[in-house]
Amino acid sequence: MALEVRITPSILNADRTNLSHEISRIADVSDLIHLDIMDNKFVPNFTFDFDAASEIIASCPIPIDAHLMVANVDPIAVAYAEAGAASVTVHVEAVADVYQTVRGIRKAGARAGLALKPGTLIEEYEEYLDEIDMFLIMTVEPGFGGQAFIEEMLTKIKRTRKVIGSRPVWLQVDGGISLETIERAAHAGADTFVAGSAVFRSEDPAAMVALLREKAEAASQ
Repeated sequence: MALEVRITPSILNADRTNLSHEISRIADVSDLIHLDIMDNKFVPNFTFDFDAASEIIASCPIPIDAHLMVANVDPIAVAYAEAGAASVTVHVEAVADVYQTVRGIRKAGARAGLALKPGTLIEEYEEYLDEIDMFLIMTVEPGFGGQAFIEEMLTKIKRTRKVIGSRPVWLQVDGGISLETIERAAHAGADTFVAGSAVFRSEDPAAMVALLREKAEAASQ
């Protein structure tokens, strides 16, 4: 059975001085906008604080997929859901109480996701499958855009697809997704794709989103 493909462009590599324009260029062809929140603690980079992110969430014409790469994430995760993010993903390496936090996200009306760094084993987090809406497999080390896709993560994507089974849990991949890598990720079982550099460094971001979708859909048949 073919998987439903979702493309969620990351604005990490967009022109942050004119985000409304950047988002408008791809809003009509994207499923969600991926918002990378970095605190320069959990990862060595800073993007947006809560106030700035909340403004983006409020003004975005399509749903926001918030990816929280922050330390002490438990209290802030629910706040992002309450601010209107459609999906809120926390890193298993940063969350103190997975059950409480993902249930809080869902109670606030957002989809709940768990993200895993490349070195974190998916098998250690199978127990949360019925509590979440998405697993995010990082295919680069989190913190910076423009990194190369780690090929070894294809095996992890396949394992994650297997443990998800028939559950309605999305399998997102983030890092190095391009026209050259999206087919392999989709064939391995991913259905939700974060693409940043590939989209915003192209001459026509909307056309690139469409091409990425086309390749992923063909590979997921």
